[in-house]
Amino acid sequence: MEVNKEKIRYNLQFCFDPGKNAAQAAKIVNEVYGPDTVTENNAQFWFRRFRSGNFDVKDAPRSGRPVTVNVDKIVEKVNENRHMSSVEIAKELNISHTSVLDHLRKAGYTKKLDVWVPYELTQKNLLDRISICESLLNRNKVDPFLKRMVTVNEKWITYDNNIWKRSWSKTGDPPQTVAKPGLTARKVLLCVWWDWKGILYYELLQSGRTLNSDVYCKQLDRVKQAIGEKRPELANRKGVVFHHDNARPHTSLVTRQKLRELSWEVLLHPPYSPDIAPSDYYLFRSLQNSLTGVKLATREACENHLSQFFANRDKDFYERGLMKLPSKWQQIIEQNGAYLT
Repeated sequence: MEVNKEKIRYNLQFCFDPGKNAAQAAKIVNEVYGPDTVTENNAQFWFRRFRSGNFDVKDAPRSGRPVTVNVDKIVEKVNENRHMSSVEIAKELNISHTSVLDHLRKAGYTKKLDVWVPYELTQKNLLDRISICESLLNRNKVDPFLKRMVTVNEKWITYDNNIWKRSWSKTGDPPQTVAKPGLTARKVLLCVWWDWKGILYYELLQSGRTLNSDVYCKQLDRVKQAIGEKRPELANRKGVVFHHDNARPHTSLVTRQKLRELSWEVLLHPPYSPDIAPSDYYLFRSLQNSLTGVKLATREACENHLSQFFANRDKDFYERGLMKLPSKWQQIIEQNGAYLT
């Protein structure tokens, strides 16, 4: 919906008069007229004017190149380099940063993180994803099980972490895809088990070690002990609903035997589906954001970072992550098995 700028400014003034701050005013305007109608920075600009006694919300007359020329030049810059920042575009074209953002928004562009796709799904993969998601969704409606669920996954923690780039894409278009970066030599494997209340157990393997069935089964014994200490209601009465993906150590005969010994119910998980693995789509994304641009000099520094990260997440953080699953299962069904982005 195209909204007159002066109308938005009158709304900001309306919020200013009773004493609301710029952030509150921007939130109110965006709730009424749609996301990104006004930025918090723009609201702060007008609030500074109002505080100075200037309540004129009309644009001052100005000269300069025609708007259509600006738009064409901006779009041309974006097409030349999808990773170019709006600040860089404004500097090169000698126009204001807010004008660049405004023109890009009107042209239908938004900034998205580049993503990599894990696998080219076959028709069978798509059908498996639909079938398993339907099964899990229906089961959860009849017998809600997410608060009995324990999930596990592994992630390489690199000592030198690069900054993920954002690129311009048309609104509604998928993000740009990039090849997954290769793993550097300076890395260590994190294994973490968690549920809706928080972290149950995690450990870092020794440098250079990878996961195999024997290591995984020994870890499961330690996880069982942690569940007994932290979630006695699962250990004693309700029973664990266990979720892991189809990595080889998770599905080997030795591991399946160990899980039968533990009497844990194992949930189905379709192959090549990190988009419905809670650690992949939620926990590890947040963890990676905390690592972006961070240089870890030692293993101890890595352990300290992880300890602080997990300790600083509240219970609601973990609950939100697991409770997203039903909506994700539903989306996969509606998208005929395609990956969620």
